[in-house]
Amino acid sequence: MNKLKFVIVGCGRIATLHVAGYQNNPDAELWGVCDINQGAAKKFAREHGVPKVYESYDEVLADPGVCAVELLLPHHLHCAYTVRACEAGKHVSVQKPMAMNLEECDAMIQAAREHGVKLKVFENFIFYPPYRLAKKLLDSGEIGTPQGIRLKMNNAGLASNNLPIDKKVRRGDVPAGELVQKTGWEIDPKSWLWRFNETLSGGGPTVFDDGYHKFSLIIYLLGEAEKVCAWIDRTQILPGIYNDSPATIMWKHKGEKPLYGVWDIMSSDEMYVRSKYYTCDERVELTGSRGVIWVNRCTAAMLPEEAPVVMYRDGRLTEYWDVKHDWADSFEASTRDFAEAIKNDREPVLSGEAGREVLKFALAAVESSEKKREIYLDSYEDKPLQKKRGLLGSLLSNRRKTR
Repeated sequence: MNKLKFVIVGCGRIATLHVAGYQNNPDAELWGVCDINQGAAKKFAREHGVPKVYESYDEVLADPGVCAVELLLPHHLHCAYTVRACEAGKHVSVQKPMAMNLEECDAMIQAAREHGVKLKVFENFIFYPPYRLAKKLLDSGEIGTPQGIRLKMNNAGLASNNLPIDKKVRRGDVPAGELVQKTGWEIDPKSWLWRFNETLSGGGPTVFDDGYHKFSLIIYLLGEAEKVCAWIDRTQILPGIYNDSPATIMWKHKGEKPLYGVWDIMSSDEMYVRSKYYTCDERVELTGSRGVIWVNRCTAAMLPEEAPVVMYRDGRLTEYWDVKHDWADSFEASTRDFAEAIKNDREPVLSGEAGREVLKFALAAVESSEKKREIYLDSYEDKPLQKKRGLLGSLLSNRRKTR
């Protein structure tokens, strides 16, 4: 049987982690790449042994040998590129967040249905092995009846390659590099500026963008949310550029028994966190009637000496070290899920419909903060799309918001 041919559209930083899912994959191969920056596409293909570089998205869609596309594009392009791929008969994996609003989600879902193709929202956190183990322990009753969940997220800045400005240790004039090693992967500032333009990104880079990971994880672990209440602040990173943090998100899950959760987000410019990827520490605490489960890392590892998963029950701690815990493992598993869904004619994880529910959770959280009240997800009214602005227009708009 010939392998299914996949094409990655968008060769930015995150694309490097999508390659692993095709290595030694009996069902699929990374056949080609496409990017408006031909130099970047050719370099990516050369480094990862990809056979074909397409000159345009039209060329990708016109190729009858291409089975599916992975869209790794800015958020405002997700809907249009997905619909076009569906119309061309290609299966689609689209990066999170799924779209800018629910209306776009509906258009994407409808296009996939009408043309008989699979639509997957590429969400890797729910494939991260420690989260999968926590879910297994939780569902098997190891800590009794679930009582609640707490997520802790801390963006660290000290000696981080993620940031355009190098943060120094405040000990005289000693450079950070002489006290701690540089950490995290390098991010080209040009590649992330659009994330701070809400007309292109759909929302803030933390709660809305990265938050899609967390909202999908919350639903995966404990089911859908009934209502949400949020406080979201703004912190200036560069003149006119703001991050949507610190923030605190609270929610109640659906169900007869009370089941609540909290996600708190902080940025610590002078904190050092080890990471091969983003210098963002993420920890999860699941509390049950009999015990507690902690997941102590994901993208980064602030506590590398702690086991990836720890369970407390009956007065004893059990440490789970024999579980894969590199963040890249979650990308490999999510990519393989897409190929298996196509091969076996099943719904992928996340399907378009499931991805829409995650987006609604994120949008409702943002609206809760803006309207200063709790939002019931079933009664959430979709937000209209903003008129797209360039970088200068976005900077001026951000300045007005702070006055």
